[in-house]
Amino acid sequence: MILGTIAMLAAGQVLFKYAATTLDFGNLRSFFSVSLIAALAIYAFATLAWLAVLARVPLSTAFPFYGLGFILVPLLSVLILGEKFRYSTMVGGIIIMIGVIVSTREW
Repeated sequence: MILGTIAMLAAGQVLFKYAATTLDFGNLRSFFSVSLIAALAIYAFATLAWLAVLARVPLSTAFPFYGLGFILVPLLSVLILGEKFRYSTMVGGIIIMIGVIVSTREW
């Protein structure tokens, strides 16, 4: 459930970026785009899922998994939005993965 929630948040971020490219702050109708409404709906559902996670898992165990979003969002931005791949992002993602593993491990 934790991983599904993080995946939803990452998908929501990509949709927010896509929606932002079509927003016209001088035109309120642009705020009713399908991509923005979908992003908001996904974030709302992910928030409810996160509450369900927190009802079952200690925050100190669940929260480190948020770091996986820093890997998923850039990956999805390359695959879906066609953004440029950066090696520094990959290195940072590896460091984050190590941090998630270390912080969630029972010693």
